[in-house]
Amino acid sequence: MALSIWEALAVFAAGIGAGTINTIVGSGTLITFPVLLATGLPPITANVSNALGLVPGSISGAIGYRRELEGQKARVLRLGAVALAGGLIGAILLLALPSEAFDAIVPVLIGLALVLVLFQPRIAAAVKRRREQTGTEAHPDGGGDA
Repeated sequence: MALSIWEALAVFAAGIGAGTINTIVGSGTLITFPVLLATGLPPITANVSNALGLVPGSISGAIGYRRELEGQKARVLRLGAVALAGGLIGAILLLALPSEAFDAIVPVLIGLALVLVLFQPRIAAAVKRRREQTGTEAHPDGGGDA
């Protein structure tokens, strides 16, 4: 499948935008994945291309934030292990299930992710208010102040 110049430019722009967004706050896949689908790629191919395409941005983001990551080795290892397990489970499901299952669940997952990104500030503020009311503190591995 050959991309037109406009499709290639759209993929390039989405990749730059998503890489920038991922480095700062995450969720860049909400840009790149739909663009890849719009170019006519099958969902599984778009998913794999999307995941591989965002790796360089993730690496450069980790390098750029290395000072902020100092002293976080235990957290990075714990969360990295969970992410690795989730990625492996997802890859196994992607290969084991029929592509129709992936075609059906992708729009739901993208929609859910978009809703969570949009409502994240409100959810964080509500969690912060509740913590203040109950006098509880955030878990050291997440759930910080809004």
